[in-house]
Amino acid sequence: MSAAPTLEPVLAVAHLAKAFSGFRAVDDVSFSVSAGEIVALIGPNGAGKTTTFNMISGQLAPDAGSVRLDGRDVTGASPRDLWRLRVARTFQITATFASMTVAENVAVALISVDGDLARLSPLDAGLRERALNHIGEVGMREAADRLCGTLAYGDVKRVELAMALVNDPRLLLMDEPTAGMAPKERAALMGLVAKIARERRSAILFTEHDMDTVFANADRILVMNRGKLIASGTPAEVRADPHVRDVYLGHAPAPAAVAAREHGT
Repeated sequence: MSAAPTLEPVLAVAHLAKAFSGFRAVDDVSFSVSAGEIVALIGPNGAGKTTTFNMISGQLAPDAGSVRLDGRDVTGASPRDLWRLRVARTFQITATFASMTVAENVAVALISVDGDLARLSPLDAGLRERALNHIGEVGMREAADRLCGTLAYGDVKRVELAMALVNDPRLLLMDEPTAGMAPKERAALMGLVAKIARERRSAILFTEHDMDTVFANADRILVMNRGKLIASGTPAEVRADPHVRDVYLGHAPAPAAVAAREHGT
């Protein structure tokens, strides 16, 4: 019997490096993310997470190393080119148009895929229906005609996620997706993200400072410190790693979400 073929990861980062004025912000970082996998990238402030994220998303060119998407070298590709290759990103500070409705915001994202600006004003019926479908995915259909500027912060985060989903991303990058959200909002949003990963087989990489959110939702956790990747593993493995506890997690009890999951509650 022949061995099963080895599948390429959706995202493969190899020996990535970036320095600013001689300071090594990212130093020889390598990891991968597979289809349907949710991976968290964590570490203390200044660890190099954002620089790594920005090199993957095309906002910074690496000094060394490579970024591959489904086996294709996309090192240094622009955010626009990566968007067309089905890489989507959400930001810590939401990037929606406050003076436009929810439907119009999602329609703008759809137009960026289709390239037909004439359909925005007035909003083309077919385009609106597609926008409503994506809005429905994130549970915001009833708010389709509300201005984004009038929404609660957690709902704006959902709109931004709907905008990211319009190109059916192979890779979804989420920078601090639950920042500024209440605990129930965090759980609801990350539940949506898990559903997307399962149903669309999207690879998801996210940064996050809330450790309950990380340990409750990540399949695997990558830990950075001083520009280097110091640990990688399941939530249980990372939580038990003495090096990680020394530099980041401390020696406090396990996050509540992990403790509850381990005890079956």
